[in-house]
Amino acid sequence: MHVLFALGPGEAAFEAFETAFERAAVADDSLTVAVYGDAAERERVSASASECLASADVEWELREVDAEPAPALVELAEREGIDRIVLPGGERSPMGKIQLDSVAEFVLLNATMTVTLIR
Repeated sequence: MHVLFALGPGEAAFEAFETAFERAAVADDSLTVAVYGDAAERERVSASASECLASADVEWELREVDAEPAPALVELAEREGIDRIVLPGGERSPMGKIQLDSVAEFVLLNATMTVTLIR
């Protein structure tokens, strides 16, 4: 299975990324990591992700997304024949409802393949 992981800035996103690449190794999936954010964030996050993936037993590729991330992620997944998109995100509101950021919401509503949300 070919998995696209959308990796944005933030510690929670990187924790979800670590979970995703561990699962990809167990399932023998290939992993494309799409890094988004401003230029400085993309550079920092790409370096950290590459460092983690270098020691992992998984086939991987790193892509930087410099366009509007939500539609770019969906377009990349469709163009590359991705089987599943994995996204970090989602927080609980004080009322217990899940709240999604704009990237996760757009991808969940517009992707034509399975989307997994890691909280």
